[in-house]
Amino acid sequence: MLGTIVNAAAIIVGGTLGLLLKKGIPERVSTGIMQGLGLVVIYIAISGMLKGENVLISTISVVVGGAIGMALDFDGRFNRFVCNMEQRFTRSETGVSRLGEGFIAATLLYCVGAMAVVGSLNSGLTGNHEVLFTKSILDGVSAIIFASTLGAGVLLSAIPLFLYQGAITLLAQFLAPVLSDAAIAEMTCVGSLLILAIGLNLLKVTKIKVMDFILAIFIPIGLVLFM
Repeated sequence: MLGTIVNAAAIIVGGTLGLLLKKGIPERVSTGIMQGLGLVVIYIAISGMLKGENVLISTISVVVGGAIGMALDFDGRFNRFVCNMEQRFTRSETGVSRLGEGFIAATLLYCVGAMAVVGSLNSGLTGNHEVLFTKSILDGVSAIIFASTLGAGVLLSAIPLFLYQGAITLLAQFLAPVLSDAAIAEMTCVGSLLILAIGLNLLKVTKIKVMDFILAIFIPIGLVLFM
């Protein structure tokens, strides 16, 4: 749970700093910081990818997981859900305060994506909090930017993030006895491929729909047992 605790704390600290910066942060500065963090995410991804020992497993997992995700339109369904949430909670006629607007926006930002899932799995399965620590930096920096414009609601997003990532971590711990070292290594490899996609998206090199590939992380469990 250490990675999740640090992640939640980073949002609170970053959000608090953002509230102190009432005039906001120049777009040029925030863009440069995000680009630097994108490079760090790519470095973390490459380190994790090297843990895989069977390229065939990674290939099958990404292809099958991606095919299922695209067939079921995971990314599209999620985007429609986000749009519905935004229309329900952020339109002016609902009377929702700026606090609620910041809470919804930040929660959607921090709780969705491969880094939250992969990082929590790594934290629970191997005790490796590296991905969540990196995510903490990303979330903390973005919390400064969002809180400076959306207000204190950004800080409250630390609560659902803690519950969400903590649940994944605890579930991973229960699964640990039935997962071999080989399965964990291959899951880390496939998950790191998705993290690489996130890094490339941060740098605006690609626009990969990472959510469509989220099931690929779990497919190596069955493939390792089969092989």
